[in-house]
Amino acid sequence: MKIGYVMSPGRGDVDRVLGRLAETLMARGVDVAGVVQTNTDCGPSKACDMDVEVLPAGPVLRISQDLGPESRGCRLNPEALELAVGLVGQRLNGDTRLLVVNKFGKQEAEGRGFREVIGAALAQDIPVVVGLNGLNRDAFEEFCGGMAEALTPELQALLDWFDAAPEAVG
Repeated sequence: MKIGYVMSPGRGDVDRVLGRLAETLMARGVDVAGVVQTNTDCGPSKACDMDVEVLPAGPVLRISQDLGPESRGCRLNPEALELAVGLVGQRLNGDTRLLVVNKFGKQEAEGRGFREVIGAALAQDIPVVVGLNGLNRDAFEEFCGGMAEALTPELQALLDWFDAAPEAVG
């Protein structure tokens, strides 16, 4: 079982580094499953739009919802997230060499979201790398049972971690 996580204080940094990791490995011919997130700035008075691309080749799904300018609640569209989860789960197979999950977030902390897909990948000895924020760190560590490895949020460090996985050679 090999699972690593990436944290970064910069907004969108984790999304960008996981996206570059997936892109680099797929260019090498590595079978990568999962999702990477992009955020689109919508101006100063509106929160960004959040989209995930289901790897390796789409679709791109909008996982945020516009709740109006005065809203303060979670903007995640849980139905769109679950659609992404289902698509990723269908793509895991014996050729998959890495699962990338943009975020172990509130849904995963509560037992939903990508939690089962992460477990399925680990059960198949597929290395997993996830983005993580401090809010969900305790739930993530409990889920991983202390087996997760903190990774430096830099492309070369992530490539080195992947290359060191026995499953990467597959």
